[in-house]
Formats: sequence, structure tokens, C-alpha cells
Amino acid sequence: MKGAATPLLLLLAAVLEVGGDAIVRVGLKNYHGVLQISLIALGGIVLLAYGVFVNVAPADFGRLLGVYVVLFFVVAQIVNFAAFGIRPDAPIIVGGGFILAGGLVLTVWKT
Repeated sequence: MKGAATPLLLLLAAVLEVGGDAIVRVGLKNYHGVLQISLIALGGIVLLAYGVFVNVAPADFGRLLGVYVVLFFVVAQIVNFAAFGIRPDAPIIVGGGFILAGGLVLTVWKT
């Protein structure tokens, strides 16, 4: 990937995507009426910001999103535990290991 800022842009994008999804989830499952609609709208705005940040990084789109998936997975597990109290179980950890391995291949294998 090109540019020193790319990893930071991808991390910010992952935080925005996971955060936006979490806001929508909380709105759908825990609230009704105006507050529910407001949380869903806020989540949508955060998800739009994700779409911008993930696409301003100066890198090949396929490789970029392949590496992004790793960051998304890690941030999602952190938020799932911190916000919803759910610890990753064995299948998540094993599958996550494959995701991390794939990201490592995409990062270090020079074409």
C-alpha cells in the first residue's frame, strides 16, 4: 500500500464502519420512536463517513479492502466486547487467525 497515512485512514474507516453499525444496532434493538430513528440516521451518517475514509487512501482498491478487512475484524471484536459484552469464542478466534494471516500476506507479499 502506498502512503504512510494509509494505515491510519484504514483504521479510522474501520472505527467508523463498526461504530456506525453498532449505533444502528443499538437503535434497532433498544429504542423506539424518534430516538430509534435518530440513532439509525446517526449510524447512517457515520457509515457514510466510513465510505469516504476507506476510499481516500491511496492504494489499489482490491488490496486496500483486503487489508481493511483485517482492521475491521479486529475493531469489530473490540467493540463487540466493549459495547455488548460478548467475548469471541473459538470459531471467531480461529477464523480471525485466518483473516489476520490473509492480511499479512496482502501486506508483505510484493508483486
